[in-house]
Amino acid sequence: MSKLTVNMNLTLDGVMQAPGSPDEDTRGGFEYGGWAMPYFDPAMGGKVAAESKTNPSAMLFGRRTYENFYEVWPKRTESPFSEVLNNLQKYVVSTTLTEPLPWMNSTLLSGDAGASVARLKEQSDQDLVVLGSGVLVQTLMRHNLVDEYVLSIHPLVFGTGRRLFPEGSPYTTLQLVDTRTTSTGVVVATYRPAEPTAAKTS
Repeated sequence: MSKLTVNMNLTLDGVMQAPGSPDEDTRGGFEYGGWAMPYFDPAMGGKVAAESKTNPSAMLFGRRTYENFYEVWPKRTESPFSEVLNNLQKYVVSTTLTEPLPWMNSTLLSGDAGASVARLKEQSDQDLVVLGSGVLVQTLMRHNLVDEYVLSIHPLVFGTGRRLFPEGSPYTTLQLVDTRTTSTGVVVATYRPAEPTAAKTS
């Protein structure tokens, strides 16, 4: 069975919406798109790209994030991420897309998201990494399919926007297994699901 890791950019108040560009996701009138870009650490990015080449994992996307990535990364030939993303196997969870998908090495997972990803985890010997894809991640959390969270927490507070853990999220306890701080002040915290902690009673 493969391991599934969620890699997500967040603000201090948990907002995950539109970190990459102003027009990435304006739902709800969100006006802060592109907020993560000023905090990009080239040294950290190069390290991640190198690790991806030596320990390649397959990518798992929701439809919106897949289309956004396809519009940007194949054109950035100067970036080490472009080569990595082009060459990796990419799985796309969608009920509206059809094959063939436009990006090389892309496979469509149709039907129920939870069931299709559960089957993929069971059948694959290659680990899965989810970049962004907040709606998909929330579905995976409800089905207990996430094995690890790598959360890049930015020193920003918006007070508005789509959050990774919205109101009504399932009760979850996490274990911190690693932390790193970038040169731009982003804290990269790695968590794994832990055994539920009994609620305290007064």
